Amino acid sequence: MEKVAVIGLGYVGLPVAVAFGRHGAVVGVDIDEARVRDLRDGVDHTKEVSPEALAATDLRYTTKIEDAAECTIFVVTVPTPIDGNRNPDLSPLRSASRSVGKVLKAGDLVIFESTVYPGVTEDVCAPILSDVSGLARSAFSVGYSPERINPGDTVHRLETITKVVSGDTAESLERVASLYATVVEAGVHRAPSVRVAEAAKVIENTQRDVNIALMNELALIFERMGIRTTDVLAAAGTKWNFLPFTPGLVGGHCIGVDPYYLTAKAESLGYHPQVILSGRRINDGMGAFVAQKLVKMLIAAQKPVKGARVLIVGLTFKENVPDLRNSRVPDILRELEDFGVDADVFDPVATPAAAKEECNVELVTPKGTYDGVILAVPHSAVDASQLFEVVAEGGVFVDVKSAVPTKGIPPHISHWAL
Repeated sequence: MEKVAVIGLGYVGLPVAVAFGRHGAVVGVDIDEARVRDLRDGVDHTKEVSPEALAATDLRYTTKIEDAAECTIFVVTVPTPIDGNRNPDLSPLRSASRSVGKVLKAGDLVIFESTVYPGVTEDVCAPILSDVSGLARSAFSVGYSPERINPGDTVHRLETITKVVSGDTAESLERVASLYATVVEAGVHRAPSVRVAEAAKVIENTQRDVNIALMNELALIFERMGIRTTDVLAAAGTKWNFLPFTPGLVGGHCIGVDPYYLTAKAESLGYHPQVILSGRRINDGMGAFVAQKLVKMLIAAQKPVKGARVLIVGLTFKENVPDLRNSRVPDILRELEDFGVDADVFDPVATPAAAKEECNVELVTPKGTYDGVILAVPHSAVDASQLFEVVAEGGVFVDVKSAVPTKGIPPHISHWAL
């Protein structure tokens, strides 16, 4: 295997670096000095890679791109977020391209895994690599192989998911395919072009987003009908071709972000996406809807809304992972604060420092009783029976993910599930 450098050691980059590190020398580069220091000590705060797995690799961690100067393949796995106006923010990708350009040599290959709209790899990143390195565009190769990491999922891993690969030439395509074939047991799929591979990735999450939006819209409709959405889905799910999507909050680094990359590119070409953006509006509004439902329940329970004590359980974007990126739970918190509700947030998986930095939320340990409890993220570490103990007499309980069986809820608590 060629000597590989992985740029960006987060949820995506670290598993990739570790996988390659089992087969040869790998340099892992990240701009976060604390992250690099922790990894050198054998600690992965994302909990995606165990200390044993870290120790079993030929992997060197550094914050200096110069330490990767001898590498011939560079794999870029930096984030591709959106800005405050929900436009693609390519600044991390541009910065990583400039960094790699400093050590890029003739004959080197740069592979991008970050989710982008079609054209970014060849039209944005490749020119930066050429400008910074001083190399002619034909002197190096670029490829694209979209990440398919699912944080917290021990079944669907890098090694077990078919890897889509692409290259800017037939030779680079085979080079990319050969590299990933050494670590991906499920095999590789050769896309006919870099743009096809980029498009395939961005529509994967767009499809999930639209399907979840449909479930959320159905939940809004069934709420007005007085029908439990979970009961409807259980009945409909008995048909062989019914898709098993469920309503909920849509956050994270992929599903709640990637559709905006595709829609931004479409709008730049003069096409205004309707289904995709409609789905985004529905999903982005679910946090406010949950908060408003709780307020209505407080009123029905004859409890004052202003000054009511409410506990929100869970802050991460999904259960059993510490990842807070694009969590929609703060939407619930902000809506409740607008109503004058005094809300606490408890999460046994997220770290207080990360919660403050990423979401501007102070995590607390539940104290006393609460007029209402919202189970927003049902971590395995959360015991529902203990939650009921902190709900005041006549209080309300909102179960966003329908994680708690209704028969286990005490009769003195008003209950609702999305």
